[in-house]
Amino acid sequence: MKRLALILLMILMLSVMMSGAPGFCQAPLPLLEDQNRVWDTTRPAPLEDPTDLRYGETPDEYLPYGRFTEPYRKHFLQPLQYRGYGRHIPEPEHVESVKIGFIGPIMKTVSVATGGASHEEPLGHKMLQGARLAIEQANQKGGYRGSGVPYELVIRNDNGLWGSTGNEVITLAYLDNVWAIIGSIDGANSHIAIRVALKIEIPVMNTGDTDPTFIETNIPWVFRCISDDRQMCYLLADYVYKKLHLNRVAALRANNRYGRMSIDEFRDASTRLGHPFLAELNYKVGDTDFTPQLKRIQSLNPDAVITYGDALESALILKQMREMGMNQLFIGSDRLVSPEFLGIVGDRAGEVIAGYPYNPHSTDPVHLQFVRDFLERFGEDPETYAAHAYDGTVMTIQAIEKAGLNRALIRDELARVATYHGVTGVKIFDPIFNNISPAYLARLENGEFKFYSREDLGLDKQVTLGQSR
Repeated sequence: MKRLALILLMILMLSVMMSGAPGFCQAPLPLLEDQNRVWDTTRPAPLEDPTDLRYGETPDEYLPYGRFTEPYRKHFLQPLQYRGYGRHIPEPEHVESVKIGFIGPIMKTVSVATGGASHEEPLGHKMLQGARLAIEQANQKGGYRGSGVPYELVIRNDNGLWGSTGNEVITLAYLDNVWAIIGSIDGANSHIAIRVALKIEIPVMNTGDTDPTFIETNIPWVFRCISDDRQMCYLLADYVYKKLHLNRVAALRANNRYGRMSIDEFRDASTRLGHPFLAELNYKVGDTDFTPQLKRIQSLNPDAVITYGDALESALILKQMREMGMNQLFIGSDRLVSPEFLGIVGDRAGEVIAGYPYNPHSTDPVHLQFVRDFLERFGEDPETYAAHAYDGTVMTIQAIEKAGLNRALIRDELARVATYHGVTGVKIFDPIFNNISPAYLARLENGEFKFYSREDLGLDKQVTLGQSR
């Protein structure tokens, strides 16, 4: 009861502060030019009849109703609108810093999802590095609109307890007074966070949750700059079934939301192509012995085994497979593309592939400059969570530069973005603000991962957003 009263008091205080009382100025400052990014605000207007379009760039063979049956209704094809309060609120006249919230798994705690210790802290630390670099570079250019007012990253831990994540969002919005929030990674926690953000009405830029359902909440304050598991699974399915012509696949995945939801599109694609999983077994996060599950899979004589989970368990599964004489193709998620995975499997990995959100070996000058800057700042190379956090933070900063200190207007600027050229490549955003850029295939070759586009693999190119089928 005390907590509820405190929250209501904070909301009341915020309403008074932002009600247009004296001490606020109307005139915006001049914009700070940034020559290092391409910001395209050519998002098409809402369509009168979007029925000829397709959500998520789904290939013909993977349509939920089949290619010859039309559903009663199609969703997620119209740009999300925010028609509420807030755009008229003037920005504060004096601020000591422009605060952006960061919420991610950076401190070990307990997890409702796993029933034990949390496990995503290494990924969260990388995400934090990327966000910090973006903030530091913005301040080197003069801070907010070149005024000398610095950007400040306010850091909160993404606790494994779902309710705690919601509390952290409330703290960021009402006590820390941030203008937008970056984060997070865990699918369940991210779902909770954005529902709280909807009530608060604060922009959230997600940079690490690849759960396809995250963006399907239809919340107009939520954006995602990382390609999701929908795109990665479509690529994996095309490669496995159309390029390699394999038929028999078994699954062994983590028994959490990440394992259950992220493999979903590959599972469905397999079924719709007439190759349903021979078996779909699971394990608890933290398990180290997978012999019972692997013996059952071995008895089914599959062509390939797919897993969705963290790098540690994925590596142990593969290592135990090879020790049992199982030489099938091993398919994994983007999380196994890591030094941790390679260090465990050693030189007996065999044939391994995974989906990946971008090409970390890109020769794009924007990407190469980011790699140099990151290496100089942190003494190590960046990876996907760092790179996407950097992009998401830069996008948020640029929206603040354009909109000023007004949450609704910041949201509007982010919603206008149709494409964005970041360090992870050219991002394409669909009408519900999800990055649908094509994924890359990571293939293990001679002890290191190489990355291939659809074109490199000889696969059909995905249809461009807005193109009729």
